Amino acid sequence: MAKRLYEELGLVNSKEMFKKAMEGKYAVPAYNFNNMEQLQAIIGGCAESNSPVIIQVSSGARKYANQTLLRYMAQGAVEMCRKDLKSNIPICLHLDHGDTFELCKSCIDYGFSSVMIDGSSHTYEDNIKLTKQVVDYAHQFDVTVEGELGVLAGIEDDVKAEHHTYTDPAQVEDFVKRTGVDSLAISIGTSHGAYKFKVKPGESVPPLRFDILEECEKRLPGFPIVLHGASSVVQEYVAMINKFGGKMDNAVGIPEDQLRKAAKSAVCKINIDSDGRLVMTAMIRKVFAESPSEFDPRKYLGPAREELKKLIVAKNTNVLGSAGKA
Repeated sequence: MAKRLYEELGLVNSKEMFKKAMEGKYAVPAYNFNNMEQLQAIIGGCAESNSPVIIQVSSGARKYANQTLLRYMAQGAVEMCRKDLKSNIPICLHLDHGDTFELCKSCIDYGFSSVMIDGSSHTYEDNIKLTKQVVDYAHQFDVTVEGELGVLAGIEDDVKAEHHTYTDPAQVEDFVKRTGVDSLAISIGTSHGAYKFKVKPGESVPPLRFDILEECEKRLPGFPIVLHGASSVVQEYVAMINKFGGKMDNAVGIPEDQLRKAAKSAVCKINIDSDGRLVMTAMIRKVFAESPSEFDPRKYLGPAREELKKLIVAKNTNVLGSAGKA
């Protein structure tokens, strides 16, 4: 086994996290971040609720935040958690939707403890080939790898798809066996972004395909399943954005009771990005509307950070069931 770079940063991979989540019938939260305030809120909220956490970045976030700075931000977040917040929650740094071997390798070389290789836009055989290439490299450093079968619709960062394709449960065993992945993202009706479904006023969101999830569980007993595109698009914040000059019509997400049901199954990682963006935007708009002369970024990013932390504590406690499980 080659040297584990991520251990120098105080990080862990997802193996033990997922094992405990499966046994405890909860899901580990995977929160995306792009900047310091989001990262502070994620670590603060998870420390407060005593929840394990996966902090994750997309390739777009990595470009935005700078790959070198990101490494030290992750290290700083761990040290802040240990020294200032006096918390020993496990923290994993994960690449969300890596689309090339080169990107995954670069992240591993920079100290990520987990990577996702999303080959879902390729043919089945090419997806296997690409995923196995990443697994073979990552496992030398004890870095965990997430693969994906099926395509999620929606738009988020660099991930764009017009239509979703449900995961075919008949393929999951073969895919996991031939690639050696540590976890598998499946498509059961979740979707990327804040506009997940085209629903008219009064209509309800189509339910998740729990039949597909159950079939995947049967075929892969005890294997970690991941849900992407699982923000609930909290309506309180959508309303706040619209009230203070924004325009977000028909932004809807996954009902929290469905996510809670999924978290009690083999789903042991749930990705949340859009909700964090909505909270921060809502609070920043509120400050700008109520204090139009304000120009100190701390005065609008501070309240946004505190509100995001509040949301994270609520998600961990009421939706994912991960609070108190660190």
